[in-house]
Amino acid sequence: MLRCYHILLIFLPLTLLCPRPIFSLPDLFTGRRIDSMAASIQSDVVIREAVKDVWTFSCPFDLKGVPIGARSTAIKLTDGSLWVLASTPLTQDTKSKLAELGDVRYIVSPARYHHFYLKEFKDEYPNAKLIGVKDLNDVKRLEGWQLDEVFDGSNPDEQYGFESEIGHCYFSGSKMHDVAFYHKASKTVFGGDLLFNLPCNEQYLKSDISPHIPIITSMLQPETLFCRLFIWLTEGDYRAMARDARRVADWDFDRFIPCHGDVIESGAKQLWKSTYRRYF
Repeated sequence: MLRCYHILLIFLPLTLLCPRPIFSLPDLFTGRRIDSMAASIQSDVVIREAVKDVWTFSCPFDLKGVPIGARSTAIKLTDGSLWVLASTPLTQDTKSKLAELGDVRYIVSPARYHHFYLKEFKDEYPNAKLIGVKDLNDVKRLEGWQLDEVFDGSNPDEQYGFESEIGHCYFSGSKMHDVAFYHKASKTVFGGDLLFNLPCNEQYLKSDISPHIPIITSMLQPETLFCRLFIWLTEGDYRAMARDARRVADWDFDRFIPCHGDVIESGAKQLWKSTYRRYF
């Protein structure tokens, strides 16, 4: 009952401030209305090398009227192949940059609701290993295909082949089924919905739409009450969340690259510990 009350307190003002309802989980989980959005951002992708051997592909994305941005990330491994967190459309510019960087060896999804473009990445790079959270196979089964491997809380230490360079932590205690990734060489952590850092200025750099919405933008930042309540409301198992939040905090990182919002270039570990302080 307490959580239902807090949900109303959080989302009622957001609904009043936005021209359309904010969240539609069926849309997010199945991907309806996403294809039409992909067609509109073909020329809006911002590609840059965030740090040595780590490239970001940032573009506009709105969640029912709220601009939160979207971002894919490609990491060049020491053998020259690519590890790609795929969360944006595979535009021609994206394909050209990936072809320039190397052969795609891994395609990963960082969370339950980051799956819209996995099939087009897999079709373009059929020899790459596609990995996502276990729940996604229920959706993909209806589409007639499956992931190659899954992140599954029953075996948190499972190896996928990239662990010597990129660590991972599956948040089995989160209803969002998030996975955090850690690129050791650049001391960078990546995540889907683990941290938001609005406004998403870089993701809307080529767009005519402003990424700023009064009040809402400032709410969706690390350390804010809203972000901490969001984490609490999506918590399914406190002990598992505490274990995994501490595991990420034990990584030696300074930068955080979120899927939604601007890159946190420095001080990210302290922001992580502050935002997730409920678990420390």
